[in-house]
Amino acid sequence: MRPFRPLLRYFAQGVLIAAPILLTLYLVITLMAAIDGLMHVPVPGLGLVLALCLLTLLGFVASSVIGRRAVALAEGVLRRVPLVKLLYRALKDLVGAFVGERKGFDRPVVVQLSEQGALILGFITREAVAIEGLEDHVAVYLPQAYNFAGNLVFVRRSSVQPLKVKSSELMSFIISGGIAGFQPQSLVPPRSTPN
Repeated sequence: MRPFRPLLRYFAQGVLIAAPILLTLYLVITLMAAIDGLMHVPVPGLGLVLALCLLTLLGFVASSVIGRRAVALAEGVLRRVPLVKLLYRALKDLVGAFVGERKGFDRPVVVQLSEQGALILGFITREAVAIEGLEDHVAVYLPQAYNFAGNLVFVRRSSVQPLKVKSSELMSFIISGGIAGFQPQSLVPPRSTPN
């Protein structure tokens, strides 16, 4: 069995190198094919280029007075249709949380969950919670590892400590299960020693 150990090690190393590259290429090609299919473009990748150009043009037009009125009119229609207004508002808030002027995931924090010292990483999304009995709480979004889901929890302010890290690095760290990003020791704030 010993002669095969180097081969197994090389195989595992090859998988570690190839898997992320192949999965990334697969996702990019699938996305490009989906956009090409939606736009009915016969040239591979042209749909993505056209989509990027159209989005840039839309942003340019929407920055004008007439464009802003047209966007406001379209949003007004979407906000009046039952069920559609819920979907539209949720999607608009989600996209705005990542790329809008009012980013929602720009305040990384560590939350102490128990007196035993269990900590969890997240982002404050709301400083004031307008619910009776929760006035001393903040809303914290806790992303899940290997998933683009998460939980919203209300946490006492005293259990939340801000982190001096980039939001994108913290999100990458959480989603990768602590593998990607920066060193874990740079995340945890120094513990205060009891007097």
